Amino acid sequence: MTNSDFLARSADTIVSTTFNVALIVVLCVVARYMLHRAINRIVEGATNSRISRLVGRAPRLRGNGGGNGATTPRRAQRARTIGSVLRSISSVVILTVGAIMVLAEFGVALAPILASAGIVGVAVGFGAQNLVRDFLSGMFMLMEDQYGVGDIIDAGEASGVVEAVGLRITTLRDHQGTVWYVRNGEILRVGNKSQGYAVAVIDLPLAHAADIPSASALAERAATERVAEKDVTDSVLEPPEMLGVERVGPEGVTLRLTVKVKPGEQFAVQRALNAAIADAFEDAGVPRPSVFPGAEPRPSIP
Repeated sequence: MTNSDFLARSADTIVSTTFNVALIVVLCVVARYMLHRAINRIVEGATNSRISRLVGRAPRLRGNGGGNGATTPRRAQRARTIGSVLRSISSVVILTVGAIMVLAEFGVALAPILASAGIVGVAVGFGAQNLVRDFLSGMFMLMEDQYGVGDIIDAGEASGVVEAVGLRITTLRDHQGTVWYVRNGEILRVGNKSQGYAVAVIDLPLAHAADIPSASALAERAATERVAEKDVTDSVLEPPEMLGVERVGPEGVTLRLTVKVKPGEQFAVQRALNAAIADAFEDAGVPRPSVFPGAEPRPSIP
């Protein structure tokens, strides 16, 4: 083989390899662009269709109380977060495939590299298993719509209003204003107080000498009148229901009244009804227990 033949073959190899590498890079860029564009369109379509359906159903939702003002942004955020995860996964897959194809063009033996990568991946997986668990739990929580921004949840050690939902961390703010950062992998069970409807529970302690039927009727009437007022009626889904005697103890009798309300409105409704019923009992002279359930008697003043 002459020098000219060697140079010609070397030039052909260099040109061919360069062309193939450039083609691989271009194909990877195009594939990534097309996948990201398709994911963005799917996310936007899902978000817009949900918003359109919710807007079209708004009068009915207001009528039966099934609507939640945070539903639209929550679902939009969920769709965008899932879209972000899909874009990241697609980018990693395309980059990995492209890198393998480029190395193959340069004649690099891939078997040892893949074997080493597998060992390193296993080691990293063991070291970062908590991180992986957090991300996987976050993905399933988002896809299953277990909770969203604005929901009131009980996540075990922490409970409060959800301020942010990420793939690794969920941020809560409790009733005292404390912000809790909860790892998704540590959430074993979630109680969502903002899905569908909530129930305002009003317990009414009475003395043993109280006329139970009269007190029950008075409490239900006072609650019904209070929920008809403008500042409360928009939060209520169904009329108040007197369940009857909930508990009998040495200190007295406890009645229980419930009201089905919109999600997250139960606490405000409870406060309003407690005040209204207390005023009605005081005006009617309904005897109340001197020691309330769970309270210690006040010591006498010397």
